[in-house]
Amino acid sequence: MSTFDFLSRKSGVIVGDDVRKLFEYARERKFAIPSINVTSSSTAVAVLEAARDNKSPVMLQVSQGGAAFFQGKGVNNKDLSASVTGSIAAALLIRTIAPSYGIPVILHTDHCQKKWLPWFDGMLDADEEYFKTHGEPLFSSHMLDLSEETDDENIAICVKYFKRMTKMNQWLEMEIGITGGEEDGVNNENADKDSLYTSPETVFAVHKALAPISPNFAIAAAFGNVHGVYKPGNVELRPSILGEHQAYAAQQLGLKNGSKPLFLVFHGGSGSSQQEFNTAINHGVVKVNLDTDCQYAYTIGSRDYILKNKDYLQSMVGNPQGADKPNKKYFDPRVWIRESEKTMSGRVKEALEVFHAAGTFKSESKL
Repeated sequence: MSTFDFLSRKSGVIVGDDVRKLFEYARERKFAIPSINVTSSSTAVAVLEAARDNKSPVMLQVSQGGAAFFQGKGVNNKDLSASVTGSIAAALLIRTIAPSYGIPVILHTDHCQKKWLPWFDGMLDADEEYFKTHGEPLFSSHMLDLSEETDDENIAICVKYFKRMTKMNQWLEMEIGITGGEEDGVNNENADKDSLYTSPETVFAVHKALAPISPNFAIAAAFGNVHGVYKPGNVELRPSILGEHQAYAAQQLGLKNGSKPLFLVFHGGSGSSQQEFNTAINHGVVKVNLDTDCQYAYTIGSRDYILKNKDYLQSMVGNPQGADKPNKKYFDPRVWIRESEKTMSGRVKEALEVFHAAGTFKSESKL
């Protein structure tokens, strides 16, 4: 039996009410689902394998740049059309292979700035086409990151798109307040420090605007988050602020003390401490983004393999065992790429444990 009997679909990409129910369960049971950026079938497999082996739901997300990489860096992307087709390709691939892993998967897209809205529009077009045939959108959810705009404009644009998405019962993640650092073309390294901490009043303004449309949304509120990994002391995370957001929202909604009416998101998770994650999750964080650590973990596998076997990778024929010995079994990409999958999968396993998600899902899958 599955521990997630409340889900109508327990294996493969889930959508609609199942996404909200899974986040409600995570909030109640105090665990967060890792959302890992994937840029290829190989990185997607690494994440799915870790989640399956550690009995956890998982989120796979593509960024605008990651989607363009799926399409192929040799394709012109000035109009973001390559990012659109790359996103669709990634979604169809993940939808095809995910059921074999026997776990619930949320298919998501990462940071979409205002200048990238054509990418967002293209994906929603694909969602609507898929919905006509299958009764559900292609993607489980999307993220809008309009934090560089004024709060009023940010919220207004989110409302506009959320109304369109709600017709497909689709989940929206929005960001209010800036995540520092730099990631995949989003550069906030010089952002004013005050903008890295969102006020409870601002967070509730988002809830007040979106809740009448649908309950299917999460808020990525800033509490000092920074993309990437930096030296200790350079980042001042204050996850306790998230408790203030929940308390203020509960008060405004007339809920009892201790209620957590908001679904919150933790961006810039790489390099954070266990205590910081615990505090955030206790205050209603149900999703944590993880990218930089996984990129490095993936690189480690290939790096170590190549260093270890460098004498067998100098030519197709000829190695320390003999001048006529073939090296194909060493340079076959399936060999060294697989090593990268293993090390990235290991890093995702660590994240599942840190976020208390490991072991939360038990299925009948024997894979």
